[in-house]
Amino acid sequence: MRARRRALAAVVAVFVLAGVAGCTAPPAPDRYAIAGGGSTGVYYAFGEQLAEVLSETRPSVVTVDETNGSVDNLQRLGDGRALLGFAQSDAAADAVAGTGPFSEPLAVQAIARLYDEYVHVVVSADSEIDDVADFAGHPVSLGAPGSGVNLVASRVLRAAGVDPAMVDDRELGLGESIAALSAGEIEGFFWVGGLPTPGLAELFDDTRAQLLSIEVETVEAVNAEHGRVYRLAEFPIGAYGRVEATATMTVPNYLLVASDTPDALVADLLGVLFAARSDIAAEVPVAALLDPRQAIFTDPVALHPGAIDYYRNAR
Repeated sequence: MRARRRALAAVVAVFVLAGVAGCTAPPAPDRYAIAGGGSTGVYYAFGEQLAEVLSETRPSVVTVDETNGSVDNLQRLGDGRALLGFAQSDAAADAVAGTGPFSEPLAVQAIARLYDEYVHVVVSADSEIDDVADFAGHPVSLGAPGSGVNLVASRVLRAAGVDPAMVDDRELGLGESIAALSAGEIEGFFWVGGLPTPGLAELFDDTRAQLLSIEVETVEAVNAEHGRVYRLAEFPIGAYGRVEATATMTVPNYLLVASDTPDALVADLLGVLFAARSDIAAEVPVAALLDPRQAIFTDPVALHPGAIDYYRNAR
């Protein structure tokens, strides 16, 4: 706790200096935002815990904003609406290259690789959907507009030979997808998140739902088209109470900032993150996977210079 308080105090000092140093400098904002995701997802839960830690001894409140996910988070970083944001590596790669959903490159950089996210394909046990290719013509959700889920879902469907335009896509976030599946309004949905995703754990407890496999051939086809940013994986036995493994793919996710964020501020934010890692993991288990030896691997997104300084000094 002493180490955590020292790290928090350092952040306070940096924020004060960045916000009020000099006669003409503007005052520190009343609020700093972390771009999270849907309120039932891991990004939001992680961001909520991190915001609480950062707010403990800061003159400005830090809060987490509910967003549509990775693409939305990156746009918020790019236009200054957020100090920190979570994003899948595939969406972040598109952002810095100015491709896919981004019309021009965004000036964002990573500060940590956090953990790997699993691609979930969830369907009602009563649905006729037995395979990803069966999504055509059925009422489903490919994720909210501006989400990393939508990006991945579209890529997986195309790799499986399905034009996303042929899907009756209701464009729902995770919470809405869960509610719609439970009510029988949709037959399935995509989700990309850490294990376990809180909202999905409740869904599998309360509803007759199942996970579909994403076959090896489909994952390889996605990777061939998109720079091999995805990994073959399986949902481990026991995840969501399952008694058998299910094939899928994973994608790393990053914590990012705008490129012009001061180096000292980035280094001190990381100090707080790592000092509070165990406390955050008590509420968000995937936070325990944060490892400074792996956090530096954020290709193809550049690591922020302040993050480089932090990891060098933390050895």
